[in-house]
This record gives sequence, structure tokens and C-alpha cells, in this order.
Amino acid sequence: MVARLVIAAPSSGAGKTTVATGLMAAFAGRGLAVSPHKVGPDYIDPGYHALATGRPGRNLDAYMCGTGLIAPLFEHGARGCDLAVVEGVMGLYDGAADQGELASTAQVSKLLKAPVVLVVDASSQSRSVAALVHGFASWDPEVRIGGVILNKVATDRHEHLLREALGESGVPVLGVLRRAPAVATPSRHLGLVPVAERQAAAVEAVAAQAEQVRAGCDMEALLALARSAPDLRTEAWSPETAGRPGAGGAVLPARPAPRVAVAGGAAFTFSYAEHAELLTAAGAEVVAFDPLRDEALPEGTSGLVIGGGFPEMYGGELSANEPLRKAVAALAATGAPVAAECAGLLYLARSLDGSPMCGVLDADARMSERLTLGYRDAVAVNDSVLAPAGARMRGHEFHRTVIEPGAGELAAWGLRQPERRVEGFVQGGVHASYVHTHWAGAPEVAARFVERCAGGPVA
Repeated sequence: MVARLVIAAPSSGAGKTTVATGLMAAFAGRGLAVSPHKVGPDYIDPGYHALATGRPGRNLDAYMCGTGLIAPLFEHGARGCDLAVVEGVMGLYDGAADQGELASTAQVSKLLKAPVVLVVDASSQSRSVAALVHGFASWDPEVRIGGVILNKVATDRHEHLLREALGESGVPVLGVLRRAPAVATPSRHLGLVPVAERQAAAVEAVAAQAEQVRAGCDMEALLALARSAPDLRTEAWSPETAGRPGAGGAVLPARPAPRVAVAGGAAFTFSYAEHAELLTAAGAEVVAFDPLRDEALPEGTSGLVIGGGFPEMYGGELSANEPLRKAVAALAATGAPVAAECAGLLYLARSLDGSPMCGVLDADARMSERLTLGYRDAVAVNDSVLAPAGARMRGHEFHRTVIEPGAGELAAWGLRQPERRVEGFVQGGVHASYVHTHWAGAPEVAARFVERCAGGPVA
């Protein structure tokens, strides 16, 4: 059994990431093996979690992976650990739009049988905090709120008023944190700046968060609360068994491992740890490369995966790396499998904000004032290296860019909400789309992709 806590809040902006990351780092600093998790589709927070714990940050997304996989995925990530800290998403009870509690932090806490610590931004309230905490604690009797951490507390007098108000609530105060600029993490158009873009500063921020949590929280009480969680009694998810016949995928016959190059570096930071694990389990050799630094694809590349990130922040540098752009275009021209999501889609376009990109797709991309954000119910419109026509997957969009046209002659996905439309490109071996997917919920995607790569090196 893994001791575990869910860190939640009444709303976004209360300080969940600061508290969760600080707790992870503080407990890891005590010699505990800490497993970091994040509710929902967020890619950026897990980067800070990984920095705090030295382990991959893993997402628990009940919309994209299904409720039945939440506990098994948690057990997979937390195997061998002493403690798991799960950072929530948005407000405690907020989930997928028009889907009730689906994908909410509350639902995940129930699926994990984990106690919740509520982080409250106390900066503009005193006695009202008791009503707020009481409401959240009583809303769903299946959600166990085991304590509260008061954040952004101004003075000793302010703390006294808050503690006095909460004294009759039945919810213990497990921490009080003052305002601390040193723990702040800079943000921009899609949220926090990823770790990969500010490594040294991120290390300092995580260290400051750990120190703030150590000084302001009752670490022993938090650990005792985490250890009060009951046994989940579930089998851990495994990328190997997820790809076996009858489990949603297919095992390849013995043959040389095709080499799959996966884009990384500061421009392409959005990925789920399970994707590389599934590719490996399906028989691939996964090799990382950095489009900002490497002028060639890894030798012997048979397939290419380019995930999400911030190519708009590095458009000039990506464009200046002409040798790699030509190598990507040459690989795609052979019909080799190429899977591109969001940032990868932009990189394959003809241009991004006027800067030449790889030119694989006859389309141009640019920054936009509009944020496109939300879960997507997708149907494959055409056969591709990822899915046969008619296959259904759930995904997520998150970008402030547009690409014109929005779909190729052969589109990738048909989307059903918030409006019906087709989007993305299927072109030879290329599947390029704005929609992020989580392959743990559809392991056949990785098996199909690797099978298409298995004809031998083409680059």
C-alpha cells in the first residue's frame, strides 16, 4: 500500500502547484521515495513534480483514460514508493464540461480512496473561511477532506482569525503559508513556463517551495494523514500487458526493434511518460532528440513522434535549424510513420508566424488571441498510422494558435464538441492534429504505430 494525499483547492490560483510541489520536494528531502501525480491533462506541472522528486510526473485523466484506469495507472507510477502526492486540477469539484464529476479532482480522490488536503487562498477573508471549508467538506460525503492548508496569509493576527474560525469546522489546519515571492513560478499564455526553459531558476523555485512548506506545515500530521489511506486492492497498469491481445493492443512478432525518434528539448516539452513506455513495450527502440540542437534525426530512424510544447516561442531557432527541417521532410516523404500533436503539427507546417518550418503540410500557422481549450471526443475520419477509420478516442486541445487550412484533404479527426468539425491531417504516413491523446487509454495506438515502423530503417 502506498500512502497518498490529494492536494486540491476551491478554485484555480489558490496555490495547489506551490503546495503540492513543495510537499513532494520536502518529503523527498527527508529520504522518502515520492511518486508525483497530476489530475487532468496538464503537461507543465508534472515537469516541476519530476524536478521535486526525481521521478516522472504522471497524469491521472479520467476523461481520456477512463475511470477504470485511474487506480491502475496510479499503482504503476507509485510502485516502490513510500508516498504519493497527487495535485488536483481547477477547483475540487470541477471536471469535464457537462459531464458531472467526470475527470474532477473529487472523482479521482474517490477512485484512489485518498484523503484530500484543501489549499485555501486566505488573502481576502477571515471568518468566512470556515463557511467555505465546511461547504467543500460536506458537499460530497464520499470525498474525505482530511485537512486544510491556508495560503497567502498576511500576518500573525490574520492567522489567528483564520484558525479561530476553523476551530469549530472539524477540519484541522495542517499548514499556514505566508506570501513568498521566491516560490512564484512565471506564467505566460498557456500557464506556467516549463522546467526545460528555466532549469536553474526552476530548481531554486522548487527548493524555496520545499522550505516554505517545511516551515509552515505540520509534516508529521500530513504524513499520518497520507498513511491513513486504505489499500486500493487493484492491479498496477503495465505497458507490456496493455499491449497484449485481449487487452486492447497487439504484440509484434520477434524482429529487429524499429527506432522511433521522439522530439524533446525546450520547444517540445508536452508528453506523457506512458507513451514512451508503450512504444518500448510494443517493440520499438525509443530515442530522444532536440529539434533546437540536433541537425539530424537519430541514425536509423524508422518513425517520428513530435508532441506538444511551445514552438511559437522558438520559431526563429527551429526555422534556423534547416538541416533538421529538411531531414524531417525527407523522412515524411518516404511514407515513414510520423505522429504529431499540436506543437508537432505546427512544426510540420509550411510556416509558423512567417518563419519556414518543415513544409510537410501544405498549411501555415500563426499565433492567435483566442485560447482553444477543452476535452474532445474524436473519431478517426481516415485510416492512419495511429488508428483505423471509425476508431474513437478522447483527447484534449490546448493552444493559442491557428493553422490554415484546419484540415487536410484527408482529415485526422472528426470532433463532436463543442462544435462538430473535422481537423488535422492524414498524409501518407503522417498523422498531424491539434488534439492531444493519452495512449494508456488506447494502447493499440502505440502497437499500430510501431508495427508500421517495423519495416526497417528508412532514414
